[in-house]
Amino acid sequence: MAITVSQKSIPYLKALVHLAALYPLLNLYYGAVTDQLGGDPVEAVIHFTGIGALNLVLISLLISPLAKRFKLSFLMRFRRMIGLYAFTYGLCHMLNFLFFEVQFDVRLFIEEVFERPYITVGMSAFLLLIALAVTSITKLRRKMKGRWQTLHNFTYLIALLAVIHFYWSVKSEIIEPLIYFAMYAALMGFRYKKLRGWKDKLFSR
Repeated sequence: MAITVSQKSIPYLKALVHLAALYPLLNLYYGAVTDQLGGDPVEAVIHFTGIGALNLVLISLLISPLAKRFKLSFLMRFRRMIGLYAFTYGLCHMLNFLFFEVQFDVRLFIEEVFERPYITVGMSAFLLLIALAVTSITKLRRKMKGRWQTLHNFTYLIALLAVIHFYWSVKSEIIEPLIYFAMYAALMGFRYKKLRGWKDKLFSR
C-alpha cells in the first residue's frame, strides 16, 4: 500500500530536512569557536564535515530504492535537497582543509592533491559533486535533457570515491570505513539490474 503525503505537508517536511542538515553543521562550528571539540578541534571539524558529506551522499542513494520498495514516492522530492547538502558538507570539508591544514597556501594545496592519493581521490569526488550541484539548477536540467541523468549517475562513483578517501585517510582504525564499504555495496546491490544493464550495453558494442 502506497503511503501518500499531502501537498501542504511537504514544506514542513522540507523544513525538518533543512534543520536536520544545518543544525549539526552550525553546532560543530559553534563548538569550534567556543573550544568544545577536545584536544584536536581541527581534526574534529575536518572529520565531521567529511563524514557528513559521505552520509548525505549515501542517504541520497538510499532514497530511490526506499521510495520504490515501500511506495513512498514523496521521498523523491527530497533527493536534490539532500544532494545539495552533501555538496555543502563537502565544500566545508575542503575549505577546512585548505584553511587549517595548509593555511590557504594554494601551491601547497595543489601539491597535496597530487602527491597524496587519498586527497586526490577525495578531490575527484568533490569536483564531481560540484558538477552535480551546478546542474541541479532547474534551467540547466531542462537544457541538458537526457544528459542530466547520465551526469547524475556519477553519484555512484562519488560515493565510492568518498568511501575510498575515508578508508585511505585513517591511520589504524579501519572498522568504520569497512562499515561504509558494506553500506555502499548494499546500496549498489539494490541497483544490480541497472548496473548489469550498463555492463551489457558497454560490452555489446
